[in-house]
Amino acid sequence: MKMRFCFVSLLLAASAGASEAPDRLEEVQVTAGRVEQTTSDVAPGVSVVDTGDLDRQAPLVVTDLLRGIPGAFVQQTTPGQGIPIVRGLKGSEVLHLVDGMRLNNALFRNAPNQYLALVDSKILQRLEVVRGPSPSLYGADAMGGVVQLVSRLPELGVAPAFGGQLSFDYGSAEESALAHLSVDRSGQRSAWMVSGTYQDVGDRRAGDGTRLTDSAYTARAGRAALRLLPRDNHELLFDIQYLRQPGTPRHDELVAGFGQDEPASAVFSFEPNERLFAHARYRWSGAGQWADELELHAGFQSVRDDRRTRDTGSNSLRRERNESELAGFSLQLTKAAGLHNLAYGAEAYFDDVASSRTATDISTGSSAAVRSRFPDGSTMDSQAFYFHDQFVAGDRLTLDAGMRYSSVQVDLPAADRPIGAKVDVDDFTGNIGAILDISPALKLVTNLGRGFRAPNIFDLGTLGPRPGSRFNIANPDLQPEEVITLDAGFKFAGRRFIGEALVWRADYRDKITSVLTGDIDESGRDIVQSQNAGSVDLWGVEAGGRLVSADGHLEFSGVVNYTRGDENTGGLEQPADRIPPLNGRLALLYQGAGDWWTEGLLRFAAGQDRLSDRDEGDPRIDPNGTPGWVVAGISAGWRLNDGLSVSLRLDNLLDHRYREHGSGIDAPGRNLGLGFEASF
Repeated sequence: MKMRFCFVSLLLAASAGASEAPDRLEEVQVTAGRVEQTTSDVAPGVSVVDTGDLDRQAPLVVTDLLRGIPGAFVQQTTPGQGIPIVRGLKGSEVLHLVDGMRLNNALFRNAPNQYLALVDSKILQRLEVVRGPSPSLYGADAMGGVVQLVSRLPELGVAPAFGGQLSFDYGSAEESALAHLSVDRSGQRSAWMVSGTYQDVGDRRAGDGTRLTDSAYTARAGRAALRLLPRDNHELLFDIQYLRQPGTPRHDELVAGFGQDEPASAVFSFEPNERLFAHARYRWSGAGQWADELELHAGFQSVRDDRRTRDTGSNSLRRERNESELAGFSLQLTKAAGLHNLAYGAEAYFDDVASSRTATDISTGSSAAVRSRFPDGSTMDSQAFYFHDQFVAGDRLTLDAGMRYSSVQVDLPAADRPIGAKVDVDDFTGNIGAILDISPALKLVTNLGRGFRAPNIFDLGTLGPRPGSRFNIANPDLQPEEVITLDAGFKFAGRRFIGEALVWRADYRDKITSVLTGDIDESGRDIVQSQNAGSVDLWGVEAGGRLVSADGHLEFSGVVNYTRGDENTGGLEQPADRIPPLNGRLALLYQGAGDWWTEGLLRFAAGQDRLSDRDEGDPRIDPNGTPGWVVAGISAGWRLNDGLSVSLRLDNLLDHRYREHGSGIDAPGRNLGLGFEASF
């Protein structure tokens, strides 16, 4: 709590010299209210990674951008993948969006997964994180928060012109090379862009010089977008995105982890992981009496999670083919009516899952079909209606409230197993927030929300071997889980300082968790089953801010996050799983008078020794706890002329060997990064 009060004191001190509205420091986001607003004008906590941050970083995967922002922590089981942990929740407990459409599908685990990394970081305009449940606007899965990726678009309403960009980034720690080419044509009534990205990442070198085998991968991505303005106030968008990782090894399965004498697997490769996304959007401004703006979205997403695996000591090589085909439709209307800003609409998603698995005896070459990871032909459908209102309730008070009705149907056929399952649930969820203007720059905010998540096909139908020497059996009687979250704090938006500090608490009920049955399979693995057996008490503090010098050249930023979780499962009380330690980031950025900049960066995390039984048995986590760490880096960039810029990065300057808590691989060691970008 001392941390929170120190940060609030800084806000109050800064407010003494800032009575005017903010200018260039204010960050714009669209996720918190489904309309474009600044971060200080909405009640929830919002973190934004904007174009400037994207230009200064060289992420290998999208999740690299989430390190060191308020309310988030990154876990990486193996290179080429990664997830954000938002307010202690992860995987299917957090909703991931791309341009307003769901990335979450029926195969999302409520644990670390690889799917966010299947979006090309080079096509992004910005990344937004809404912390805490957003049940009225986003519903299912938005329990810990919402992570939205916003793609760059070609420019409309301007004189026709061709342009493009060629960029290349190299990193020595992983001998990584990333090349990106985009070409676009802006115009008055039509505009388009196409792009391609190729990535080749070698085995990672850890902080003491050790080369970590089985960590290399490649990726290739493509994108094409078309914007049309057929009539004034009517806009059409057509967008296709694709990314494929042909063969990505799962490092933690291929090396002996904590408590293991040998690796769990002799072979474990995702072959391939890929995502195809097709999106159409119609936008009508000035739609009439009932809406100032109408948006209609239709999207299709195919995600493949194919695998080639063989357990250590086994002659059985298994090939899996798992695919989710998700079709989505949404209609949203927004209306400013007096003191009210309304957003309301409906959405529907339809997910079909195909899954098969074959086993080949490597000594004889004979093959046979075996039980698939998921029941083949499973479906998960959802429909929702929502209403949200941000309205002025007094001279200095703004309220933010909404409600959503959700209906979810899951059908798992028996397929190649003795039992299937059907789930049909509906629920009302809602939230209310308040913004109290203490001064023109300082605001007190608070939020209360209830989120829920219905069991998906992964929860209901995943059978077979699991990490940590476990074997999962099905439970057709799973029920939805829910979370109730309350937060309160301050937001400050002045001419030279912008920041926020919030304290929050979440009551997570009926958590779907893997429970030991007490039985052991023929291979010696513990037999587990997903059950609504857990309740978790989560709380934390998140604070961040940016201070700019009077001349605008120097910028200091800092972030501190703290999360604590306690779980009760079957009467057993213990720390919750994979709770991030105290962590944060400090940065000092100098923008030169010319076209150059330099930035010094410090990231840190305290040790984490509050471990659950599952953490202690996880080969990715040291049972004695994860040690704390501090890493420093420095970077610089120069714009040589209107069309060419170069950058230089030195990361982990002291070559410290460390591991982010819960990750399955050590972080990169000292890294020299080089980049250039040519615009034409």
